[in-house]
Amino acid sequence: MATYTIIGGDGKEYGLVSAEDLHRWIAEGRLNAQTLAKSEGDTEFRPLSTFPEFAAAFAPPPVAPLSSQPPDAGREPALQAVKLPAIALIVTASLGIAYYLFNLVLLLSGTMSSFQQIPPDAPPWVRSFVEGMHGPMAMAVTFGILALNGFVLFGAIKMLRLQSYGLAVAAAIVAMLPCQCCCVLGLPFGIWALVVLNKPEVKSQFG
Repeated sequence: MATYTIIGGDGKEYGLVSAEDLHRWIAEGRLNAQTLAKSEGDTEFRPLSTFPEFAAAFAPPPVAPLSSQPPDAGREPALQAVKLPAIALIVTASLGIAYYLFNLVLLLSGTMSSFQQIPPDAPPWVRSFVEGMHGPMAMAVTFGILALNGFVLFGAIKMLRLQSYGLAVAAAIVAMLPCQCCCVLGLPFGIWALVVLNKPEVKSQFG
C-alpha cells in the first residue's frame, strides 16, 4: 500500500500517511488541492491535486445538464386545457348579463308590468307574488344576479389567462348556481371548468 508524506499548514512534514487517511482528511477539509505531498518513491513535493489517485476528490461537482425543455413549456398545454371551458363560461356569463340588463331596462321603464296582467279574481298571495316580481324586490334580485354573472365573467377571463386560481374556481362554482338564467349551460360548463382546474399540470401553471 502506497504511503505519503505531506507538509501541513504549519510547514512541518507528516508521514508516512496512507492513501485512506489522506482521503479522509480531504473529506474533512483538513487538506486541500494545494497541499504539498509526495509519495514514498518521490523526491519532490507537489500539490495533492496532481496525484491521479486524489484528483477526483478535488474535482468540481458535476453540473446538472440544462433541461432541453424551456421553463414555461408546461404553460402552453395548460393554456390550451383551460381555453374552451373558460370561453364557455365567458359566453354563459355574457348571455346572463345581457338578459338581466334587458330585464333591468324593462323594470326601470315600467314595461315589465304590461307583460304580466293580474286577473281581478286572483288570490291575494298571487297578487303579492306578481307585484313583488315587478317591484323593488325584482330590481334587487336583478342587480344581484347581474353581479354574479359579472363575477363569473371576470373569473373566467382570469382562468383563460392562468391567473388567480382561487378566483377561477369560485367563478366555476358560481356559474353552476340555479339562480342563473343560463343555468342549463352554467352547470355543465362549471363542472367542466372545475375538472380542468383540478388537474395538477394546470393548477401548477397559475401565477
